[in-house]
Amino acid sequence: MAATARTHTSAATVKVVKSGKFGTILVGSNGRTLYRYTLDRKGVNRCSSNATCNKYWPALLVKPTVKPTVAAGANARLVGTIKATHGMLQVTYAGFPLYFFAGDKAAGQTAGQGFQSEWYVVNTAGAFVKHAVATPAPAPTTTGSTSGGADAWG
Repeated sequence: MAATARTHTSAATVKVVKSGKFGTILVGSNGRTLYRYTLDRKGVNRCSSNATCNKYWPALLVKPTVKPTVAAGANARLVGTIKATHGMLQVTYAGFPLYFFAGDKAAGQTAGQGFQSEWYVVNTAGAFVKHAVATPAPAPTTTGSTSGGADAWG
């Protein structure tokens, strides 16, 4: 598995997509899924001190002169940045650092979900989505009344 190429852009936008499996989740401006790390704390990236972690979980970075933005569905008040390495800033959501997974090769992939029970996709409130979202059962259909015109409730 190779690390991703660039993880910073001149216009970092946090977007929202509907995932058939995980509900409404955050993605980067490139459409690739964003993740949170369970060992991070608000404003603290615990992955940056580990070269292997950085290789497979590259941070969503912006240049210090760039303010991250949000697309419809994401909460602009929850987007921020923290200091990262090499003069860059890491984008945060609800105070927590955001990452891509190197194993996600295209938009919409969620191969990093649940990795080592430490990495999870993020919902629009900034919380982990640890389990697939249950899809509602279809509403029952009626085929007509068998009670001579009166419905079954009356």
